[in-house]
Amino acid sequence: MDSKLKELMNTVVENDYCIGCGVCAALNGSPLKMSLKEEGRYKPYLADNYQQDEMDVNPLTACPFSNSSKNETEIGKKEFGDINNTHFNEYTGFYLKNYAGYVKEGDFRKQGSSGGMGNWISAQLLENNLVDGIIHVKSSNENSLLFEYQISYNIDDLSSGAKSKYYPIEMSKVIQLVKQNEGRYALIGIPCFIKSIRLLAEQDEIVSERIKYFIGLVCGHLKSDMFAKSIGWELGVEPKDLNSIDFRKKLMDKSANQYGVEVTGNKEGKESTYSSPTKELYTTNWGHGLFKYKACEFCDDVLAETADVTVGDAWLPEYSNDSMGTNVITVRNPEIQKIIEKNIDKIHMEEISAEKVYQSQAGGFRHRREGLAYRLYLKDINKEWRPQKRVEASNKLSTKRKRIYEKRMLLSQESFKAYKAAEKEMDFKVFMNYMDPYIKEYNNMVAPSLATRVTRKFKREINKLFKN
Repeated sequence: MDSKLKELMNTVVENDYCIGCGVCAALNGSPLKMSLKEEGRYKPYLADNYQQDEMDVNPLTACPFSNSSKNETEIGKKEFGDINNTHFNEYTGFYLKNYAGYVKEGDFRKQGSSGGMGNWISAQLLENNLVDGIIHVKSSNENSLLFEYQISYNIDDLSSGAKSKYYPIEMSKVIQLVKQNEGRYALIGIPCFIKSIRLLAEQDEIVSERIKYFIGLVCGHLKSDMFAKSIGWELGVEPKDLNSIDFRKKLMDKSANQYGVEVTGNKEGKESTYSSPTKELYTTNWGHGLFKYKACEFCDDVLAETADVTVGDAWLPEYSNDSMGTNVITVRNPEIQKIIEKNIDKIHMEEISAEKVYQSQAGGFRHRREGLAYRLYLKDINKEWRPQKRVEASNKLSTKRKRIYEKRMLLSQESFKAYKAAEKEMDFKVFMNYMDPYIKEYNNMVAPSLATRVTRKFKREINKLFKN
């Protein structure tokens, strides 16, 4: 095996920092294949009787979690640093402008997770002949998978890929499609996936020439396929019978952050559909981080800093009451900015500050900056390999914050064990009974004190008086 590939396998993959993007398996001459492992995550493996040809790309410098690859700030500076009127913020990366907004035309907002801006921007790239196809995640054609990366060449196909998919995916197959088919493409993806293709493009001329735009998605963390299966299971569809899932079903009588989930599966000989508000389900509290990839605990990019434009949920008080949803948008590419300005009558956009963008994802930034610093410290004192990050290892946190971050890691780790235990007994209640002590202990730890609750209630009452 190539020495660089061996180092990648012995560090990133062996220590479980692989996010399963599939770039290492897509390299010319790579002996690796991607497989959905029993924990419900993609990982590379050596193909049987492999014959490795000469690799023209260094796998270490193309991997987003390798210590030989560029970080997000370095990539961002190369891509956006010399653009006129560009700004830099340690949380948003480089940017031209930030917005909160949504699409007014068509069904983009109705069909999207929030404001519909991601698919609308993609549609504009197609309609203006700036690209020939959009690389994005859609329902899979394979019976064993719910979702996979595909390429859409028109607006109708594009619309079928709307909404967030909290499900494991990989890109090796679609990268090969891009290499085999001439054309101009835009890629929609989470931060680490976009970073990996940016890194690949620096060494692969075909990828660099053909993938013209990157549309980033604000990311909390990746989920194992156990997440989708557990939702279906709790709603009455056994994992093997789950056919489809909508993770972001809008509830018209609720605020934007109180969305629902809908599953379809085979039960008692017929296909049935079940739905529920996510807050009523056991595994859907994002703060608990159940079925989270270990690599996500060591990521410091929330806002897809290497993307030409990033879209996410505007989790801000002034927008949350609108059940249709509102996007937060960070623009870095002048061509995307021109598209927004040219079509301002078709969208609703309010320019916001970088500080507002931070506030919209404050919990995620704390976990991936303050929390990451402590997780790096724990790895260092135990002399364990971990990826180099822009955040410095630190032990300078209160005892309570340290325990919170430790418990979050434990919740994630134990959720995989709990699911396997439930799978063995074929009973979802086994999962809940296993996790209950861990979740209750964590919830008690993060619950606000009596003084905090009284203060918050007092502020709410004061605000009501002023509104009246």
